[in-house]
Amino acid sequence: MENLGRNWYKFSRNPMSIVGLFTVSLVVFLAVFAPLVAPYPKHAGKFVDFANASLSPCWRYPFGTDVIGRDIMSRIFFGFRFSLTMGVVVLAVVVPIGVPLGLIAGYKQGTWLNTVVMRITDIFLAVPPLVLALAICSVLTPGLQNAMKAVCLMWWPWYTRLVYGLASTLRNEFYVNSAEAIGANWVHIVFKELLPNCLSPIFTKMSLDMAWVILLGAALSFVGLGVQAPKPGLGTMVADGAIYLPDQWWISVFPALAIVVVVLGFNLLGDGLRDMFAAEEV
Repeated sequence: MENLGRNWYKFSRNPMSIVGLFTVSLVVFLAVFAPLVAPYPKHAGKFVDFANASLSPCWRYPFGTDVIGRDIMSRIFFGFRFSLTMGVVVLAVVVPIGVPLGLIAGYKQGTWLNTVVMRITDIFLAVPPLVLALAICSVLTPGLQNAMKAVCLMWWPWYTRLVYGLASTLRNEFYVNSAEAIGANWVHIVFKELLPNCLSPIFTKMSLDMAWVILLGAALSFVGLGVQAPKPGLGTMVADGAIYLPDQWWISVFPALAIVVVVLGFNLLGDGLRDMFAAEEV
């Protein structure tokens, strides 16, 4: 409890970190309980109401309705679900792949294993992430699952490169030399000695990457390679409303603002975690 209180004090010293935590908590709440808190849950699926189509923001529809009468606010709440799902699934896949590869390559300096892992990593890093994701998604059937596969395929090298740099530095520390001196094998050294000392930067990067993955997923949905209609992907909603700008601005603006809020919330949260871990190391 003492450590928890100390960490919370370090985290809360930055007011913007609290804003980020509150924003992320609110988005997660709205995503999890969307069927309960959304004003019109049925509007998140196959629904048409031409009598209330293209209504500007009002008391009944605070964010307005789209061209077929669906409530924008309700669809945004459900859109948070797809965005958070993509971020969580991608990180749950790439972190267990990229981190061990970076640890092993960083510890096994000067071996063929180090050379193979890092050259493959460099090849993936040489291609811009969005370009690679677009290329993969264009080959596969458009959809959320294939979008997640594409992002996973191009995201793991970033963790490999980060952890490789950390492990390369830590491998010469006294506790690693002591473990080698008493005959500990490399598996023990990598996962019991090096990994615990790399967790702080990894957790910080994960919180920041949630924002980037969500933004990338929205970009894929915007060009038609992510969440498919009638599912309410945030990027899909922005694309659907873009052709009606500027007259029916609310169809695109509110989903775009929702993306901004999510990305900003995770970035602020990541900054708070970085400051907390940095203060802890000092």
